[in-house]
Amino acid sequence: MRSPSRSTTRQSLVALGCILTAAGASAQWGGGMGFNRGGYASTAGQAAAYGMSEMARARGAENLQNSEAAKNWQEAKTADIQNRLSWTETYFDMRKENRDRRSEEAGPRVTQEQAIRMARMAAPPRLGSTQLDPVTGHIEYPLILTDDSYAAYRDRLDSLFAHRAETGGSIQYSDYQAIQQTVSKFVDALKQRVKDYPAGDYGKARTFLDSLAHEATMPAG
Repeated sequence: MRSPSRSTTRQSLVALGCILTAAGASAQWGGGMGFNRGGYASTAGQAAAYGMSEMARARGAENLQNSEAAKNWQEAKTADIQNRLSWTETYFDMRKENRDRRSEEAGPRVTQEQAIRMARMAAPPRLGSTQLDPVTGHIEYPLILTDDSYAAYRDRLDSLFAHRAETGGSIQYSDYQAIQQTVSKFVDALKQRVKDYPAGDYGKARTFLDSLAHEATMPAG
């Protein structure tokens, strides 16, 4: 007797699996669930057909669930992109509105002529020839600045402005820096004794020093 071929054996195993699947599902079919085939399978072929049908139905249900999951994921992704786009548009709209409001509150931009005029108005007044001699560079200090405690600052400024007068009113940048630094130290020393002077005298002395620093940026005379 010839032994069965491998192909025949494989077909028998598949049929057996289908029969077992059909047998397991037959109780549901008989109870009114799933496909109602009218009871148990009467033949092996019918059982195999029922089993294959149940497997196909399960595969179809799985594909449907996967399709619904993919659809839901795509909808969620689309909604996220739309939300991000909406947020970005809102952000830039708010920035534009903020810039527009600030521009309205600030008013028109200052022209170059207006800026020069305002700078001149903010600058301290220039010293007269009796306060700063353009020929010799001699400085006539207010009374409270002639105190001995300020002698070092006065000597340094006298030397710098005398040199400025000798050169016809032009100075090197190093001299300009030296004047600004000396005046700054002079002002700091004056501030430390602000309580020692009447308000009016202190104000005149402070204005004088500011004007002296400003003179370094101006031509002599």
